[in-house]
Amino acid sequence: MAEPVIMTAAGKAKLEAELDELVNVRRPAVLLRIREAKALGDLRENFDFQDAKREQAFLEGRIQALKETLGRARIVSEEEMNSEGVGIGSTVEMVHLETGSVCTYTIVGAVEADPAKGKISNASPVGKALMGQTEGATVTITTPRGVQRYRIQAIRRNHETTAVG
Repeated sequence: MAEPVIMTAAGKAKLEAELDELVNVRRPAVLLRIREAKALGDLRENFDFQDAKREQAFLEGRIQALKETLGRARIVSEEEMNSEGVGIGSTVEMVHLETGSVCTYTIVGAVEADPAKGKISNASPVGKALMGQTEGATVTITTPRGVQRYRIQAIRRNHETTAVG
């Protein structure tokens, strides 16, 4: 059996919305483009037809991937999120012990990770090091830039990451 995909309720809702958009809006639009392109005649040199078929293949692949991911989704429960330490759905503020710089990360499942927006996977090196830690703890994290030491200043439980609406 396949591994569960851990995510927040908000993350699942976002994937469900994407799936709905692909199935009910984009797929019908691509099918219409294919029909219109076929009506133009010779398909061997019909760029519109070939382009629409490529887009259709991409959409169908993404639809299948989303269905597979959603089928394996395991939503993090409120109890898990309300534990004392860092868990999925927690936002962690920490200070680098050498530089004094402060950084903030939200811990999410791998599917929801977006480092540019401060959302890191629980399976990433930083996420793994933070999981279960408590406020005031000193954490040593091995990153591609070397070993870094941080102190956890604050942990917030993000109930908005579990909101479905």
